[in-house]
Amino acid sequence: MSKKPPKSRRSGRQHRLAQRAAPPKVNPAPAGQIGGQYRPLSEADLKDIYQTALRLLSDLGMGEVPDRLRDDLVAAGAIATDNGRVSFPNTLVEDAIAMSAKTFVLHGRDPDRSIEVGGDKVYFGTGGAAVNTLDMETGLYRPSTLKDLHDFTRLQDTLDNVAWFTRCCIAPDLPDNFDLDVNTAYALMRNTTKPVATAFTIAEHVDPIVKMLDIAAGGEGKFAKRPFLKTHISPVISPMRFGEDAVEVVYECIKHNIPMSCITAAQAGATAPATMAGFLAQSLAETLASLVMVNVISPGFPMVFSNWPLVIDLRSGAFAGGGGETTLLNAASAQLSNWLGLPSGVACSMTDAKAIDAQYGVEKGMTSLAAALAGGNLIYESSGMTAALLGASFEAFILDDEMHAMTYRTLRGVEVSEENLGFDAICAAILGDGHFLGADHTYKAMERDYHYPKLADREQPRTWAENGALDAWDRAKTKAQEVLDSHHPEYLNADQDAQIRAAFKIIDQS
Repeated sequence: MSKKPPKSRRSGRQHRLAQRAAPPKVNPAPAGQIGGQYRPLSEADLKDIYQTALRLLSDLGMGEVPDRLRDDLVAAGAIATDNGRVSFPNTLVEDAIAMSAKTFVLHGRDPDRSIEVGGDKVYFGTGGAAVNTLDMETGLYRPSTLKDLHDFTRLQDTLDNVAWFTRCCIAPDLPDNFDLDVNTAYALMRNTTKPVATAFTIAEHVDPIVKMLDIAAGGEGKFAKRPFLKTHISPVISPMRFGEDAVEVVYECIKHNIPMSCITAAQAGATAPATMAGFLAQSLAETLASLVMVNVISPGFPMVFSNWPLVIDLRSGAFAGGGGETTLLNAASAQLSNWLGLPSGVACSMTDAKAIDAQYGVEKGMTSLAAALAGGNLIYESSGMTAALLGASFEAFILDDEMHAMTYRTLRGVEVSEENLGFDAICAAILGDGHFLGADHTYKAMERDYHYPKLADREQPRTWAENGALDAWDRAKTKAQEVLDSHHPEYLNADQDAQIRAAFKIIDQS
């Protein structure tokens, strides 16, 4: 009987090297890691800001309240004042906080892509309404198009660390607002099964678009039973007044069971105080006004408490998407929302950089990491946005996805256990080979604990030069182009697509 030849030491070493080079079988830190470690505000700070917000709502109240909402608020205990404003007694605000939804599911059309909002979980997603796209061919900005929206949607569909997709750009090439709203929703449904979000220009657009969502959901009334799209609404306009058109959209969305992010977007030094504490107090009051409104209309309705502190450069008045103040204020906003037990939404990674450069990396990394460490449940604008929200970039989506993976790994933290402390492994290495390479303890940690970047370059300088001396922008551009060339999902079947096209003006993209 012949014996099998023994494996050479070299072949065994090659097998181990191949194992190490292979990507981990399991993502070591998927979306939904736990935040809350960073607390820029003390307990006393939180209470003072909250009490000032309550005082603003009770003593100053809200202005420009639409008649329909005024009637509903007064019936719930608000007070219409002689100067035309509406005062919110403390009990009304506190009752709204108590009855509000603390957690809820943002459904994906694919149930495996649904996420639960609230508690301590952190998810990165998108937002924005960029009017410019960073062209991959020229490296310069041009007006965004409907085709860009389709392309951005299918690109992010492949990115594991983008948990939901809000339309990141608008299409100025569609001058009709109804066509714009319809084709935006269509692009989202056609190109991804993640939870999605959009905005409605006016309330009259909600009902017909829900009919389109019903087609994708499988029949009349099906969307409302499991809504896979939420809306972004700004019903409060800083400082301290309601916007009638947006309030009407709120009523329509509640009628159709469309979850919402009620966004306060005050700007420090312009529409809110320049001081950090004063800004946080006013912005909190305004977002609480939205919460009261929603819960007066429909108690417990799913609403993301989207208190988005925005900053301007006080020297010029220009909006500033990056910087230390944005980092601090959004982290503080997340902390405040979580302290109240509300599902929090903040906005980060709104870099002022136009190019994919060092400024881009610093501003995005600082603001997004701080918001995640503070426990922001949904971190908007965090993927693909550039130029202080005026631009969106395909390369940025790729790079930001890798940034999110690093942030999720940071949030996962250090698991201390008898096995992980590694006493036996340390003894075995020191008394044996003198190193930890190839040890079973090391191999398990490699598979379980480490994130291996797909784009970041870890080669030696000589190897980097031999491979073309590519920078991060080059590598991201290559990857984005590969995805756009190969990933063409059809998440609407032929019958659904035909029904939608028969009822709506769907504009095809070449």
